Amino acid sequence: MVQRAQRVKKASTGPAQRDIVPRDAGRSRITPFGNATRGTTNPNRLRRVDRWLAGPEAWRLRRDRSPGSAPLVVDLGYGGSPTTAVELYARIHAVCPDAHVTGIEIEPERVRVAKPLEHDGLDFRVGGFEIPVPGHATMVRAFNVLRQYDEADVRLIWDTVRSRLSPNGIFVDGTCDEIGRRSTWVALDASGPQTLTISMRFGSFKRPSDVAERLPKALIHRNVPGERINDFLQALDQHWLAAAPLAPFGIRQRWLLMCQGMYDGGWPVARNPSRWRLGELTVAWSAVAPGLDEA
Repeated sequence: MVQRAQRVKKASTGPAQRDIVPRDAGRSRITPFGNATRGTTNPNRLRRVDRWLAGPEAWRLRRDRSPGSAPLVVDLGYGGSPTTAVELYARIHAVCPDAHVTGIEIEPERVRVAKPLEHDGLDFRVGGFEIPVPGHATMVRAFNVLRQYDEADVRLIWDTVRSRLSPNGIFVDGTCDEIGRRSTWVALDASGPQTLTISMRFGSFKRPSDVAERLPKALIHRNVPGERINDFLQALDQHWLAAAPLAPFGIRQRWLLMCQGMYDGGWPVARNPSRWRLGELTVAWSAVAPGLDEA
């Protein structure tokens, strides 16, 4: 059953804006900013974005390390099972052993169920987009969360979460299928959205544009002629078809040629063959932003 998109419920302290949450938010008593969502998840579903955070984005964790202060990573809206938060801890801990991971859920019962899994470096608490933690977060990951909200609320939510980031921080708003074979995410820092990444398991698609049904909320309704995201997906398909002669050598080789074709064709994609080999491609937000977006 498809759940109808909801308008976001604002925090009790007033309209959600950048300065809504004080620095001591972890000790404040405010109504969580957001709505209860379905909360469905599966083990290993978010492996692709976790691999990205622990890979090319791990420099943020290193820069936020200081004596007596550990980088904070937030799994925002982890759902009915704390599995994704536990997995995020393991993957982040492998590259930054002193990082602290906090799972945040708006449903108190989901937090109660997760509490027995707490240990040094991992905790769970009730909250929403206001991110009720002391200090500021280095990484905030919200996957399959905003897709359940109204598109009109995306900017408000983005701005609220971004206000809780450290100077080196990143907020990842993404969507994936039920078992994590097709994923997309927008990466935002304190200044706004920076990139869109698509990541797909080889063999899980016929054309790259098959990922359209898993676009983030800010883009999923914009995949129509005249919008940049539509142009981007159409260009991917064109280069994918042009790379067909490499199909006998495997899907990965064909994907690599497609990515190189996008780069050579002037698209502002990150030229990173090691990431391309994983079925991943990152493009500048300005190349795919909605037509009315000023970013």
